[in-house]
Amino acid sequence: MRKIEKLVVCGVGLIGGSVALALRQARLVERVVGIGRRPGPLAEARQLGVIDQISTDWAEALDGADMVLLAMPVGQMEAVAQAMAPHLGPNTIVTDAGSTKRDVIEAIYRHLGAHLAQVVPAHPIAGAEKSGPSAARADLYRGRKVVVTPLPENAPEAVLRVRELWAACGAVLHEMSPQEHDRVFAAVSHLPHLLAFGLVHDLAGRANAEQLFSYAASGFRDFTRVAGSHPEMWRDICVANRHSLLAELDAYLSELAYLRALLLAGDGPALEAVFDEASRARNEWADKAFPATPSGE
Repeated sequence: MRKIEKLVVCGVGLIGGSVALALRQARLVERVVGIGRRPGPLAEARQLGVIDQISTDWAEALDGADMVLLAMPVGQMEAVAQAMAPHLGPNTIVTDAGSTKRDVIEAIYRHLGAHLAQVVPAHPIAGAEKSGPSAARADLYRGRKVVVTPLPENAPEAVLRVRELWAACGAVLHEMSPQEHDRVFAAVSHLPHLLAFGLVHDLAGRANAEQLFSYAASGFRDFTRVAGSHPEMWRDICVANRHSLLAELDAYLSELAYLRALLLAGDGPALEAVFDEASRARNEWADKAFPATPSGE
């Protein structure tokens, strides 16, 4: 990958900040400019060395920029695309890190129609329950999937540059259509977050919440880990992908209704059969997704 002279990061928290740190570590970026809504995170990012410079407007930020990474919550995409459009030069490549693609791409077509050759959507499958510049780390994307969802209008060179950017962060590259992306991640990412938030919200609102949480152990911790994630970001994701998410939620409610019927009937063998099938599927997935490291390595 050839060096990026000026990278603009909109949203300098975990996702955007980790890209900046990874490229710095690889010595593939000369200058990182941060831009965002709130001065606090920007100042923190500069103090931590995540960015070199704070920009207060898009005209200044985009002047001479090689590449732009849009890493803010997807609900801001409309306003950000509209604000940057008048100042985006013909040689600046834009990508995003949004967890949904349909809404992001609709905003791109509405406001960046004159620049479609150079705006390449993507989604890094990495994150943590912590957010903000202090959560950023250079190895966040190492060995993790990044899904690139190119537009028909994208120039091959722009797609290549975006793929190189994520590969330089250590990511494993994949491609799929925006529609398939949103259906897949509604099932394996957005629904689990919704369920975790819902369970914790339910328990926290009970009269004996303090007692319940005092007895919660590692199983509860593991199931609800993602409920510690950024509320604004996940609000935007759920609303943006609500059509696919509702379909997955309906399917899950059907599964819950089936389990409720088995409990009501006291049908232990049927419950065990469900649990056995789920256990085998989960363990097969985990063994492939997270293979054990051989001893000595």
